[in-house]
Amino acid sequence: MSSVLQDHLRLRADGTQPGIYSVCSAHPLVLRAAAEQAATDGSVLLIEATSNQVNQTGGYTGMQPSGFRTFAEKIAADAHLEPQKLVLGGDHLGPNPWRHLPEAEAMRHATTMVSAYAKASFSKIHLDASMSCLGDPTTLSDEAVANRSAELCAAAEAAYAGGTDKPVYVIGTEVPTPGGATHSLDGLAITHPAAAARTLAIHRQVFIENGLGDAWKRVIAMVVQPGVEFDHDSVVYYQRAKAESLVEWRQQEASEIVFEAHSTDYQLPDAYGELVHDGFAILKVGPALTFALREALDALAAIEELLIAPKEQSNLLQVVEQTMIANPSAWEPYYQGTLRQQQLLRRFSYSDRVRYYWHYPEIVAAVARLIDNLEAIKIPESVLSLYFPTQYARVRIGEISSDPTSLIVDKIKDVLRIYARSC
Repeated sequence: MSSVLQDHLRLRADGTQPGIYSVCSAHPLVLRAAAEQAATDGSVLLIEATSNQVNQTGGYTGMQPSGFRTFAEKIAADAHLEPQKLVLGGDHLGPNPWRHLPEAEAMRHATTMVSAYAKASFSKIHLDASMSCLGDPTTLSDEAVANRSAELCAAAEAAYAGGTDKPVYVIGTEVPTPGGATHSLDGLAITHPAAAARTLAIHRQVFIENGLGDAWKRVIAMVVQPGVEFDHDSVVYYQRAKAESLVEWRQQEASEIVFEAHSTDYQLPDAYGELVHDGFAILKVGPALTFALREALDALAAIEELLIAPKEQSNLLQVVEQTMIANPSAWEPYYQGTLRQQQLLRRFSYSDRVRYYWHYPEIVAAVARLIDNLEAIKIPESVLSLYFPTQYARVRIGEISSDPTSLIVDKIKDVLRIYARSC
């Protein structure tokens, strides 16, 4: 029996490739925006949690896979999204959170995590065993990656609690740095067809040798580098001509799978349709959504400063800055330069490492106060025109309300609408 995702990605009668965007975020307002957008479009919604966000010890969100499922299902239900339209996935599932440990110990943790995702009926699992653990060579061989991926797959197969609709899998090792590059993008290399062919062939062989032939039939995608990426303040845009040989290889030799493209955030709007048409049918998006969230909260903080008495203000921007300085582990290794440059990056970088801080209690409280302050008044349309020009136009014609939460959610949807038009 095919899965919802397999059915969605199946070639149309006219031979065109449908696509789907994958929302990689655990922020409740981002997921609300995604669920409302999917409900409006009548489309399938794919939400993915990463191994660092959600795992058996809670990850940085404090949620285990079963808890994340409950969390996402509640948001989807509130948005009136049909339950069968929600697909949950696990991204980068492998030893990444434990790569400081020896391989055997890291893989024990990884198989426990993958089993927890499977038990919680996550139906799309990215088997990512590409990272080196303590004592490993800097770059693992294709055989080592495939063997570890098979071990993870076997754990998921044994643990899955979803009945006849068993999980589908994504393989592949050419994954950009989560949250964007931290170095110059001048030499960004597109996956060579020979490398893609080798990855696929070795994984197929290892899976079958390990009795995972049935699971192999459910490998729907492979992660490759199509030539898209972003760093702190620049974007590498998709150029179809550069990816032509990779696209042709899939069409001629591996049409049973699609490509999964990571770090597709911030591309020009037309690029998403081109990517989907070329077989990059699963488009990951995350930082661009929380970047839009941060922009909305910045704008609301500026409005608050205009309209609310100083002693009643949330001081959100100051609270965020103080919290990030006091807890630097999520940004300091990534943001180089002078103190002033680091300050600008903490607030404005495309990599949006501030997304790791929205769950801190002091920031949660400041956001709540900001929203409460602005809900207690009516924001003048003339003020909205400056700080939320796109939402201002929608408020004027009655498409959305002018309350702060509606403004935030709609600004996030501006990113999702671009993806939705292409998928």
